Amino acid sequence: MQFTAVLRSEWTKIRSLRSLSYSLAVLLVVTVAIGFVVCSGYDGGDAHFDPVFNAYFGLNIGQFGAIVFGVLTVAGEWSSGSIRVSLAAVPRRGLLYAGKLVTVGSLALAVGLVAGFASVAGGQALLGDEGVSLGSPGVLRSAVGCGIYFGLLAVFSAGIGTLLRSPVGALSLLIPFFLSLGPMLGSLKATREVGQFLPDRAGQQILHLAPEGALGPWPGIAVLAGWAALAAAAGLWSLLRRDV
Repeated sequence: MQFTAVLRSEWTKIRSLRSLSYSLAVLLVVTVAIGFVVCSGYDGGDAHFDPVFNAYFGLNIGQFGAIVFGVLTVAGEWSSGSIRVSLAAVPRRGLLYAGKLVTVGSLALAVGLVAGFASVAGGQALLGDEGVSLGSPGVLRSAVGCGIYFGLLAVFSAGIGTLLRSPVGALSLLIPFFLSLGPMLGSLKATREVGQFLPDRAGQQILHLAPEGALGPWPGIAVLAGWAALAAAAGLWSLLRRDV
């Protein structure tokens, strides 16, 4: 089977499952809506205020939509038993897996780009004189980076989902990590140097107008891409080495 046929098949699966569409909708709506609320309520007076990153305040909640989407797209096939049908249609496991990751990453990237540009444009309008224009240095990079962040995060989650082969197991690992462990390690003085290399802390550097720490915008995304590649490789190893 050709790779384009695998992509069409994976796209059809995703489109037919409401839970996956809802996950992407949560990513978009929550990220943009919370950012709008925060920007509309800003009253000035913060010397370290970042008008662009402020518009992404909802991203830390919206990112769970990307995590759930990535996990359910792959691990959901094991819980439902439909992975046997998928492997019967595409016996080459590497080809099937590549189709899943490309589809997951592309869709999360596309929705993330919409969320990024909507958050920036609407947030700066709500900030009024405190806001910046899309043409200001770093703003366009930030909006594009939002899409890249969500795309890589979905691939990372899909890799973990394939490795564990359980939606419950994968989400039980990823949600606490991104909800509490990652932010805690990144904020404590003793672990801050290590914490900045975690997937979310590193990837979100691209959202800042002036990132702080050892990683700049693109090196931070490169670190997240490394995490995504590692998770994807672990998932591929599991798929090739273990029986269904």
